[in-house]
Amino acid sequence: MALAEQIREVAARYPDRRSAVIPALWLAQERHGWLSPQALGEVADALDYTPAYCLSVASFYDMFHLEPVGEHAIEVCTNICCGLRGAQAVLDAFEAELGVHAGETTEDGKVTLRTVECLGGCGWPTVVAVDGRHRMAVAVEDVPALVEEVRGV
Repeated sequence: MALAEQIREVAARYPDRRSAVIPALWLAQERHGWLSPQALGEVADALDYTPAYCLSVASFYDMFHLEPVGEHAIEVCTNICCGLRGAQAVLDAFEAELGVHAGETTEDGKVTLRTVECLGGCGWPTVVAVDGRHRMAVAVEDVPALVEEVRGV
């Protein structure tokens, strides 16, 4: 099914098509891997908005990728709770283990390392999402095993 058709199907579920922007962006990201200008244009055309409007929504949320990403994503929460419980040290360990800085993708295109504002596990910091699966109370010593898991070693 064409992306525009999927988006219109989703939009039909809502009384106001503005409510369909986030689900439509999610569909486009699933289809393309990230929200390229072309993908934003497809969403905009399907919902009769401008690409700039769609970009303004997408750029607000951490879950949307506005640049190409690797096959796997490692996201480290850097909000206050995680920050107080060692998020920077965990992030530093991931950077050293992967050989990239936050916001970058490994040279082989396999792993993108990102920081995010909050992963919603404030009672169990530091929270790290690996391919969308949350890991609670991650410590520096857990990082090598998580990287091995992602790399399939």
